[in-house]
Amino acid sequence: MAAWTWRFETAGGTEVQPAVQPEEFTTQGDAESWIGEYWKDLKEGGTDQVRLFEDATEIYGPMSLHAEEAEAAEAAEEPGA
Repeated sequence: MAAWTWRFETAGGTEVQPAVQPEEFTTQGDAESWIGEYWKDLKEGGTDQVRLFEDATEIYGPMSLHAEEAEAAEAAEEPGA
């Protein structure tokens, strides 16, 4: 059975210990639901981005935990915003 895990990183790609300790997930959906629930706590604890792995294979990443802030900053820079 595949194990789905997250790698927690700084913006520079250095691995960090997460503020919330994850479990090992049995499905991609469970892993993604967990990150959706805890991303703010992780970000506040020093994680800037995450990568999702199925066993040793990277599925995707890095995925920024600061996406909302970046989108807000871009919207503020647009004319008429």
